[in-house]
Amino acid sequence: MTVQATDEGLYSGGQLLRYAPFPSENIKPRPVDIWLPPGYDDGDDTRYPVIYMHDGQNLFEPGLAFAGVDWGIDEAIVRLIDAGKTGGAIVVAPWNSARRRSEYMPQKPLATPALREQARHFAAENGALPYSDLYLRFLVEELKPFVDATYRTRPGRNTTSVMGSSMGGLISLYALCEYPRVFGAAACVSTHWPIGEDPLVDWFENALPAPGTHRIYFDYGTETLDAHYEPYQARMDGHVAAAGYRRGVDWETLKFEGAEHSEASWRERAEIPLAFLLGSAGK
Repeated sequence: MTVQATDEGLYSGGQLLRYAPFPSENIKPRPVDIWLPPGYDDGDDTRYPVIYMHDGQNLFEPGLAFAGVDWGIDEAIVRLIDAGKTGGAIVVAPWNSARRRSEYMPQKPLATPALREQARHFAAENGALPYSDLYLRFLVEELKPFVDATYRTRPGRNTTSVMGSSMGGLISLYALCEYPRVFGAAACVSTHWPIGEDPLVDWFENALPAPGTHRIYFDYGTETLDAHYEPYQARMDGHVAAAGYRRGVDWETLKFEGAEHSEASWRERAEIPLAFLLGSAGK
């Protein structure tokens, strides 16, 4: 695949490259941002772990981000570098599309009898059932091979992770479950469990990859939409613990009092999930 960056700039000492659009045979082509950490072009052969992050237009530039506030991912990683918590990372950030819900809603659960009602409601509200399996094929079969061939990545499972918020939290967990040989960790920020309710939470009980070889981070706030998440997250935590994950070792769930469902809130705590993902991969 031959793809050329159409734009680039410096962000917190790193470099942001934009591929617009990035081609795909699975989903509608869209921009993909790739952020390279400070020192990437210093002339050495250092290779870096990679984080795949959804909703790419919300991560680096306030002028593009929802409500004019970006996550400040570049700044957060630089702070982790300065604190000696990571040697850096490459961030690969496909933008979302107008069919965001259809691409991010876990597809296989809605095909089960337990989620028949949720599937009916989803199709009525969104015009069709989700096609997130195609979105994941884009990530794994099209985007990742290009990134690994073009940049100095550490392409193995233990150094490849996925992260997102809200519906992006759902697709991040789904990616970990569907491609456990590709992704070693997932950070699910303010995961939007209510769209599938308890049956969706329970579907993941038997889908989780093996603990010890995989790591999972969850969090949620207490205000606006996040105020509805705690009961679902507690149910999910029970499944994670029953699967053998150890809190503080290969799993973490954090509650942020007063935090809203917004880019501004996620920006405030971005370092925490990033540090979790890079803790065993980025030094």
